[in-house]
Amino acid sequence: MLKCKIFVPYGAVGLDCSEEAFAAGLAMKPDIISSDAGSTDSGPYYLGSGNGKYATTAVKRDLKRMILGADSLGIPMTIGSAGTCGSNFGVDEAARICEEICRENGLHKKIAKIYAQQDRELIKRKYREGKVHALEGAPEISEKTFDECSTIVALSGAEPFQKALREGADIVICGRATDTAVIAAYPLMKGCDEASCWHAAKVAECGGLCTSAGLSGCAFIEIDEKGFNVRSVMPGSTVSEYSVAAHLLYENADPVYLKEPGVCIDTTSSKYTAVSPTNVRVEGTKVTHMPYTMKLEGAGPVGFQTISIVGIRDRKIMKDPMAWVNAVRQQGIAKLDKTGILSETYSLNFKVFGYNAVSGMPVPEGYVPNEIGVVLTVTADTQALATQVAKAFNPLLLHLNIFPERQMPSFAFISSPAEIEKGSIYEFKLYHVVSIDDPLELVKISFTEV
Repeated sequence: MLKCKIFVPYGAVGLDCSEEAFAAGLAMKPDIISSDAGSTDSGPYYLGSGNGKYATTAVKRDLKRMILGADSLGIPMTIGSAGTCGSNFGVDEAARICEEICRENGLHKKIAKIYAQQDRELIKRKYREGKVHALEGAPEISEKTFDECSTIVALSGAEPFQKALREGADIVICGRATDTAVIAAYPLMKGCDEASCWHAAKVAECGGLCTSAGLSGCAFIEIDEKGFNVRSVMPGSTVSEYSVAAHLLYENADPVYLKEPGVCIDTTSSKYTAVSPTNVRVEGTKVTHMPYTMKLEGAGPVGFQTISIVGIRDRKIMKDPMAWVNAVRQQGIAKLDKTGILSETYSLNFKVFGYNAVSGMPVPEGYVPNEIGVVLTVTADTQALATQVAKAFNPLLLHLNIFPERQMPSFAFISSPAEIEKGSIYEFKLYHVVSIDDPLELVKISFTEV
C-alpha cells in the first residue's frame, strides 16, 4: 500500500526540539523532513519590518539538524514562512544559513527559494479587478491601503513546494506559506489521500504539540490511500484521539472544517482510533474543492513608541490604583498643553499589571493588589515626540502624591533611563484573500547549487 512518512521536528524553525526526539524521528525513516518556520502570533512588527523573530543561532541550529538528518537518509527537506514573516529577506537569510551549513559540512545540495512577497502595484491591480476579498473581521481597505503596507505577502499553497521538489531540490525554502502546505505538499505529490494529506498536516503543523511531549517532542505522520497515522516521537511520550482531534481547533475558526488554498477539508465523519499509546489512526476525512485563493497579509508603519514602566507598592494607592493612574494622566496632559504639545499629536496608553492590564475590565469589588506595574506607552509620529511626551510624565510616574496629608513618595522605574524607545511600530492592514487562476502566479522560484 502506498505510504508517505513525514517527520515534523519543530513547531517553527528556531523553537528547538530535544536531541533525543530528533534522533528518534530520523530512526523512523521518513521520506521527507518538513517544518513551518513562521507565524503572525507575535504581532505585526516582523511582517512590517520584514525581519525574523528567532535568533540566527537558533535558526541555524534547527536547520543544521534538518539538513544533516535529511542528508543522512538521502531525502529532501522543506520549510515554509522563512524568517517568521515569509518576506523575501527571510527567504534569502534562510538560504544563506543553509548554504553556510552545507559548506561547513562538505555537502552538495540544490536549494530552491520560493518568494511570496508581493508587488504593491500587482495586488492593487487585482483589487481593481475585484479579485481581493475581505475575510471575516478584516479592516476596511481602499487602494491606498496597499501603499501603506511596507510588506505584503501571499500565503503559498502546496503547488510551489511540489514544483521545487519535482525539479530536484534537496532543500526547499519558501516565503510565507500556510502552516499545512509545507507538510502536505509531498504526500499530495505522491498520490496519497488528498483529505488525509491536509488533515494530517494540520495535526502535525506544531510538531510535538499534538503529543504529550509538547513542542520539544516532534511529530511523525504516515499518510496512505485511506487515511493517516500520527505517531509520538519522543521516547516515553504518547498521542491520543483527543490530542489529535483537538489540534483542528488550533488557529482555526471552525473545529470541523479547515480551508486551505483551493480546498476545504471536512472532519465531520473523521474517525480517530488509538492503535497504541504512541499511534493514532484517522480515517473518514473528506475534501471539497473551491476556487483557488491565497491569503494576503500586509503590515505597515503607524508611528513610533516610547514606554516607561514604574513599580508601585504603596498601600494607599493599592486600594484604588486607577485613581492614581488617572491623576497621572490628567496632570501629564495638562503639563504638555502648557508647553504647546497638544493631546491630538500623541496617544497615551496606561496598563496596570497586577490589577486589570490584561482584561481592561473593572476588578472584583474589594480586590486590593499587593503591588502593581504601570506601563505607559506613548505613540507619536516621530520618536523624538514620543520620548518628549514620556519624559514629561517621568516626574509624575516617579513622585505624584494624590494624598495631601502625606509627604512626596518615590516609586521605582525598572530601568535607567526610564524612557525606553521602541522605534517604529507597525499594524496589520490586510486580512484578505486574492483570487487567482494559477497557484504559481504570485510566487517566484529560483534555484541555487551549493
